[in-house]
Amino acid sequence: MSTVVTERDGRVLVARLNRPDVLNAFDPEMTDRLARVVDEAESDPGVHVLTITGTGRAFSAGHDLSAPPDPGREFGTAAMFKKLTLFPKPLVLAINGLAVGLGVTLTSFADVAVIADDARLRCPFVGMGLTAEAGSTYQLTRLLGPQRAAWFLMSGAWLSARESVEAGLAMECVPGGRVLDRAREMAGVLAAQPLNPLMETKRLLNAPHREALIASIRAENEAVMRLREAPAYREAVNAFRARREPDFSEANLARYSTEDEDR
Repeated sequence: MSTVVTERDGRVLVARLNRPDVLNAFDPEMTDRLARVVDEAESDPGVHVLTITGTGRAFSAGHDLSAPPDPGREFGTAAMFKKLTLFPKPLVLAINGLAVGLGVTLTSFADVAVIADDARLRCPFVGMGLTAEAGSTYQLTRLLGPQRAAWFLMSGAWLSARESVEAGLAMECVPGGRVLDRAREMAGVLAAQPLNPLMETKRLLNAPHREALIASIRAENEAVMRLREAPAYREAVNAFRARREPDFSEANLARYSTEDEDR
């Protein structure tokens, strides 16, 4: 079964993140597949709009920490988000449920987003011993404002569907059973427009932000790679796998540093 399934709806390509058993968490295969779908939507002149949603009760729970790395994949997370940054056609999201971490980052790339009224969003990066990735610090500051973005990214607090609309992460909040239908309606309105003016308008809307976003993606990914070598991340991952609260006390983190020295 494909990790991202697609269907054509006239001039709209609808993509469903399709790992519902793990809340559509991204493993290397799904990252690779979504990057290819973005390529497909860009290169097909019959596609005017790309719509992304999730299968089941979640939009995406972020990275799948249980998935082993797969260096054989063509596209990694950074490459996938660079493709979304440069994607020239409208991107419409149907946020059908829970969005965490990478799932929230994906929502920030939408030109138009519709969110289910029972959806919730959270960025637990800091609590995982990491920092935001893939342009989140830039995108969320631009959308939420500096203080709300700082609180959202640093605290790991939840954002409700209605708060997401108020903050600018989504355009409309609708009942959960209507979220994809409403996204299809909005995508259909956009898809009926002539393609070249549609693309030119998106280019002009995003032009002031594109280079800053690419630079942010690069800087954040470098920071994440550094933090993945630090004791806090190792403790967070071990705690997640053991289903316990992480212990970020100096004494506990020093234990990880000693283990590194012993290798």
